[in-house]
Amino acid sequence: MSLLDWLTNRKKGLADLSRTELRRQELLIEKDRSRMMSRIRKLADEKRKVFETGATERTPEVRRALAQEFEMKTTEQLMVARQLNLRSKELLTVSRLRMLRESHDRSAKIGGKLGLVSERDMLKLGKLIEKDSIRAEVYQERLDEVLRLGAEVDEGSSGLSESGSEVMGIWERMDNGAIADTSEAFDEADRRVRDQQQAATDE
Repeated sequence: MSLLDWLTNRKKGLADLSRTELRRQELLIEKDRSRMMSRIRKLADEKRKVFETGATERTPEVRRALAQEFEMKTTEQLMVARQLNLRSKELLTVSRLRMLRESHDRSAKIGGKLGLVSERDMLKLGKLIEKDSIRAEVYQERLDEVLRLGAEVDEGSSGLSESGSEVMGIWERMDNGAIADTSEAFDEADRRVRDQQQAATDE
């Protein structure tokens, strides 16, 4: 069941779910999201093969059919990408709610108070999720605003961590041709993330 189903057909509100229930929902969305990413990658590979075949084909009728096939695969790729965008936003929401629930439970144990998400906030998030024009990165910023996740609740979670930024930087270097070998790039990314995590543990 998707997040929007929870918002419209639920017997129990998403914000009222326990940590275990939220984690279960998180895993379901992650599985669906992984399936979509695999489909997008497969379509990209199939499109590349179709394009390469059409480039060497000299029969106009066959080339026309290949062009139509390329177009259809592109259309499907875009449709799946829209669904992936929606699932990514749902995953962000459920993950944030789970972290918020964990913080709330810890706070309750020591007698503190930490507010949870209201019905109105959930409806606002539902509208943002439905908008294809809002990408997951932008939605993440809106989500954190709605959930009021500041540094005192979830420091550093509103964007990429330093480790994540290191990985992004390595991918950019690969894009620019500064690193050509994928294995070398992976080893460097793995080393940097491990170093960052070790440094955080030692602090």
